[in-house]
Amino acid sequence: MADAGVRKMQKTDTEWRAQLTPEQYRITREHGTERPFTGPFLNEKRLGTYRCVCCGRALFRSDTKFDSGCGWPSYFAPIDEQAIAEYVDRSHYMVRTEIRCADCDAHLGHVFPDGPPPTGLRYCLNGTAMTFEED
Repeated sequence: MADAGVRKMQKTDTEWRAQLTPEQYRITREHGTERPFTGPFLNEKRLGTYRCVCCGRALFRSDTKFDSGCGWPSYFAPIDEQAIAEYVDRSHYMVRTEIRCADCDAHLGHVFPDGPPPTGLRYCLNGTAMTFEED
């Protein structure tokens, strides 16, 4: 989805570790995940924008958020198709579509084809990979 011609933000592991909490680093830089029903923003109801915790890129709007019951914040569409990049994830003996921030390559979560209309997609995100900016 992301434009391959856009130059990604580059930082060393030392720079990322200095900027992020250990949990943010584990999830965004080491492709980790938070336990279901434990992350921030799962029950967030305010209007606003969810941004990448690493670089601040706007990723999702609150009006695309829905309660999927999966234990992670879920959205049916990114704020802009250029905001995220998709990758094949073959870990854990399955094939899934990983999503990352298009600007800094931060691991955000996965997208599944079982979401609501109008897209039919469920972007399942680690809340720890995001910040929230209220309108």
